[in-house]
Amino acid sequence: MSSSEPRDELEGTEQPFVSHLIELRDRLVRALIALAIAFAALCVWPGPSGLYDLLAAPMVAHLPKGATLIATNVISPILVPLKITLMAAFLVALPAVLYQVWAFVAPGLYSHEKRLVLPLVISSTILFLIGVAFCYFLVIPGMSKFIQAVAPTSITAAPDIEQYFGFVLTLFMVFGIAFEVPVAVVVLVRIGVVTVTQLRSVRGYFIVGAFIVAAVVTPPDVISQLALAVPMCLLYEIGILSAQAFVKHTRAPDAAASDGAEPR
Repeated sequence: MSSSEPRDELEGTEQPFVSHLIELRDRLVRALIALAIAFAALCVWPGPSGLYDLLAAPMVAHLPKGATLIATNVISPILVPLKITLMAAFLVALPAVLYQVWAFVAPGLYSHEKRLVLPLVISSTILFLIGVAFCYFLVIPGMSKFIQAVAPTSITAAPDIEQYFGFVLTLFMVFGIAFEVPVAVVVLVRIGVVTVTQLRSVRGYFIVGAFIVAAVVTPPDVISQLALAVPMCLLYEIGILSAQAFVKHTRAPDAAASDGAEPR
């Protein structure tokens, strides 16, 4: 290698395959320990029953006076709260889990790749949690109110706790993933699949697609559909603006140097 060629910053950092497996095992064990600690802490306070009461609060608040959720399975009153506790423990332990993932991957990344990956991991996590919170505080209460408003007076709309948990978990995943639109836009632009100009030109198609997706995956009420489609459209615009600035600052040094050497 000639002295004029830039030195590879990862040169000399290679490790045997077995060493990578050992480190991966250690990182997985630490992530599981963090999850176990979070689960144990949540079992102590507020407890599985308290967590389920918190999850069911938006629905229970709109049930007829004196009505509650029902359990049609013998072990549902025990099993469902434990599932909710495990889900909450994963969310609580998520920063520690992501840190273990980052600590395993980061040594093999170049500096410009680290500037790309780390902000994406952090922003995608925050956006997912915002989507879940948006669903819990706005969508589920509005949906519950709509169901009670259209339900016949001869029917007590009190869902089964296991079905309610599965339904809410699905909504959480849908809204959490939907709020990842800016991250998806930035990644697509960064890897060269599309350009910012192309994204602007297909804006109308995305808006139509967002409303179609919202009509398919949300309950059949207008509030839930608008609550998913409108944020997706706004996040798409945010993704376009972010892609312009973000991609410029995460390019490889040789690519940036070649662009700077081009005649204007």
